[in-house]
Amino acid sequence: MSDKPLLLRPPQRFANALKRHGVEYLFGQSNPPALTMAADDLGIRQIGYRQENSGTYMADGYARATGKVPVVTAQNGPAATLLVPGLAECLSASTPIIALVQDVGPSTQDRNAFQELDQLELFKGVSKWIRRVTTADRIEDYVDMAFTAAASGRPGPAVLLVSMELLAEREERPVATRKAHLGRYPMDRSQPEQAQIALAAELLANANAPIVYAGGGVIGSGAQEELRELQEIAHLPVATSTMGKGAVDETHPLSMGVIGYFMATRGMAKFVKPMVTDADVVLLIGNRTNQNGTDSWKLLPREATYIHIDIDSMEIGRNYEALRLNGDAKLTLSALNSAMAAQDLSKRQSARDAIVSTIATARLRHKEEIAGVAQSEAAPIRPERFMAELEKQLAEDHIVVADASFSSIWIANFLTAKFNRRFITPRGQAGLGWGFPLAMGAKIGNPDKPVFCIVGDGGFGHVWSELETACRHGIKVVVAVMNNGVLGYQKHAEDAGLGRHTNVCDFTPVDHAAIAEACGVRGIRLERAQDIAATIREALAADTTVLIDILADPNAMPPVTAFASLPNY
Repeated sequence: MSDKPLLLRPPQRFANALKRHGVEYLFGQSNPPALTMAADDLGIRQIGYRQENSGTYMADGYARATGKVPVVTAQNGPAATLLVPGLAECLSASTPIIALVQDVGPSTQDRNAFQELDQLELFKGVSKWIRRVTTADRIEDYVDMAFTAAASGRPGPAVLLVSMELLAEREERPVATRKAHLGRYPMDRSQPEQAQIALAAELLANANAPIVYAGGGVIGSGAQEELRELQEIAHLPVATSTMGKGAVDETHPLSMGVIGYFMATRGMAKFVKPMVTDADVVLLIGNRTNQNGTDSWKLLPREATYIHIDIDSMEIGRNYEALRLNGDAKLTLSALNSAMAAQDLSKRQSARDAIVSTIATARLRHKEEIAGVAQSEAAPIRPERFMAELEKQLAEDHIVVADASFSSIWIANFLTAKFNRRFITPRGQAGLGWGFPLAMGAKIGNPDKPVFCIVGDGGFGHVWSELETACRHGIKVVVAVMNNGVLGYQKHAEDAGLGRHTNVCDFTPVDHAAIAEACGVRGIRLERAQDIAATIREALAADTTVLIDILADPNAMPPVTAFASLPNY
C-alpha cells in the first residue's frame, strides 16, 4: 500500500476517513450532498430514509446487530432536530452512532442564515461528544475523534457539525495516509483490579442465595459466552433485563427469565420472584438498575450485598451500593470465571439441585397460567396466541425486534431466548416508533439472517412511510402489527392510575395491510386465530418485506404489575 499523500477536496477527505473506519452505509437523505456523493464514489451506499428520526433508528439497529459504528447524516435546522430522539435512545442504551450534520459556515453564522440553528446546544443533551468542523486540515482528526468517542468507554452518540463552506471548497490538498481503524465497538476494553475480582468471587462462592441480573451491557460487550460459563461453573441462577434478553439461554435450567416491572399474572418470571426478593448477593452486569428493570426500585432487596460490573463508573452504585467492578463486561467476566475456579464451590454445587427444581416448577406453573390465552381461538386475537405460534416457527438464528411499550413486553415474556437468537428492543428511552426501522437496520447489517419485528399500531403509525424505504432498498423484514385500535399502554396506565382515560387513546380503524400493499410490499390481514400458523409460514417464506396486520384484542394486557388491579386484567 502506497503511503504517498492523496490530493483531496474536503468532501473526499470525509469520505476517505469514513471508508478507513469500515463504514459501509450512510443512513441519510442526500445531505450534505457533496459528502454523500464522495462517499458513493468509494462504494459507501446510502440508505435513504423517509424521515430523519427513522434514519437514526435504522443506524441504531445496525450497530446493535453488527458491533459496527454507523453513520447517520442530515441537513441542518429542522432535519437536525429530528435526529434528537434517536440519539437520546442511543445515549441511554449505550449504542455508538455518529451523526454527521450539515451546519452553516463561519461567515454566515449568527446572521439568520437559511435554517440556522444553534446545533451545538441542540445536541448537547443527547451526545457524548460534539464538535464543529470548519477547516480542511482537521477533518481526519475530528472524524477519528468522533469514532473514538462513540465506541470507547460507555458507547454512545458523537456528533460532527460540518460547515457548508468547508464542503464547498474546491482546492485539493495533500492528505497524509492514516491506518487507524476505529469502526467497531467496544473499543479499548478494560477490567477492574484483580483484588476486587477476587473479593467478588469470594462473595458469590459463599453466598446463601445469590443471583445474577444481566442487563444490555452484556450484549453490547459480547459477553454472552463468558456469562454462560459463569452460570454453569458457579451454579448461579441468572435473570436478565429486557435489553439483556439473550445474554443466557432461557432453556438452561438455571435461567430465571426476564425480570422487572412485568412480573404479574402471566409474567414469565412471576413464580421466580421470591428468588429475587430473597437474594443475599446480587451480581449486576451492564445493568442501569433503572425504574422499569427494578419495578420502581421495589423488586431488588435493599439488604442484599451487591456486586456491579459496568463500563460506566457512574452507573455503579447509582441505586444500590455495590462492590465496584468498573470495566468491560466480557473481560471482567472472564477474569471472574478464573477467580471462581480458585474458590471452593461446593456450597454452590450443593444448592444447584434445589435451584433447578424451583425454576423448573416456576416454568411449569407459568405454562399452566398462560394456557388459556396462549391457546385461545377468540377474536379479536390474543397477542399471546400469536406469540405461541411464532415461537414454534422462529429459526435458531432469528433476530427478533420489538417496539417499546407492550411490544417489547410481549416478546420478553412469550418468546424464548435460545440457540443464537438475538433480541433487540429500544428500552434506553422506550419511545414509540423505533421497532420497524430498528429491524430494518438489523437486516441491513445481517442480510443473511431472518428478522422478525413486533410493533403496536400506535408506534407503527410514526413510521409507516419507511415501508416504501424497505421496498426501494429491498430490505426484507417481517413486521407484525398488533392492530388493537388503541394506545394500549397509555389507556391502561390512565385507567389504572386515574380511573379513566382521555379521548385520544382510541383510534379510527386502519387497514395496515392495505398501506403495505400501497407501498409495494406484501400485506396480510389476520383476523382469525386458526389462520395464525399459515400466515406466519407465508410471511417467513416470502422474498420481500411482509406486514401482518393482526386484529388484536384491545383488552389484552401484558403482565405489568401496575395493571393487575384493573377489572379486565
